[in-house]
Amino acid sequence: MSAVSWLSFLLAWAGALIILDHIPWFRTSDLTSRLRPTSRPGSPERRHAGHTFSVASILAVLGPLATWVGARVSGSMGMHDDTARRLERIGSPLDLTAFRIRQFAWAIAGGVLAVAGAAALSVGPVITVGLILGAPALAYLIIENQLASRSAAWQERLTMELPIVAEQLGMMLSSGASLSGAIARIASRGDGILADGFAGVTRRIGQGVGEIDALREWAALADVGALDRFVGVLALNREASDLGGLISSEARAVRSHVHRSLLEVIERRGQQVWIPVTVATLLPGVLFMVVPFIDAMNQLTGS
Repeated sequence: MSAVSWLSFLLAWAGALIILDHIPWFRTSDLTSRLRPTSRPGSPERRHAGHTFSVASILAVLGPLATWVGARVSGSMGMHDDTARRLERIGSPLDLTAFRIRQFAWAIAGGVLAVAGAAALSVGPVITVGLILGAPALAYLIIENQLASRSAAWQERLTMELPIVAEQLGMMLSSGASLSGAIARIASRGDGILADGFAGVTRRIGQGVGEIDALREWAALADVGALDRFVGVLALNREASDLGGLISSEARAVRSHVHRSLLEVIERRGQQVWIPVTVATLLPGVLFMVVPFIDAMNQLTGS
């Protein structure tokens, strides 16, 4: 049976299930629906749809499966960072289940397009199987890579902002402001990633969490080494007498690290510029060497 026949069979099977679900003779109601007529008139009742087969029920069944498979795929790719943490880190409106279902939807769409393309091009069975297996996997991995790239970019922007915000916080603490007051002031006046993070820390402090505990929660979510060290310095707020000087030293260390990272990026890009130049220079030389070589071989063979 060809791939088109399999796809047609699956679509027909799904359509038959939907049609039969709307026929009362085939549809079975749950116990709550059967007992509803005997309930008290004033008792609270949950609203149930007329049939149990719905998009919500499908998502409820596919959600745990998609989450489990997604965790295994991410682990096989070496992404040990929790996907739910990355989604929370970048401020995504999707939760873990919705994100995994979205991945599966794109994978299914890639598989359908692969089947349609294989049927339209009339390729061989080996290429057809490769397209059917490769297209869903590629779509799935593209969504996963996009999330990882956004998370890495978020962490990089946080590292870039940290020296400036650290110096501002150090000046506020040196002028006599409290740690929670300085954090709240930066959160209210800033507009960067650190300001958003400090806003979350301020909310946690308002909920009764300690200042250092709230900062450590945020540092664990961000998973940035420079931020972990900075929070460690802030933890000495009640012990160190010159916390502003310690914060300034940590800010200089972070700025030096950022400077070295930028230099590495500049050098790497400078080396990449020479790749097309080298290819463009060597290619004409190779052509000039090939022509005399072929002429000499023709003279030796007498052809």
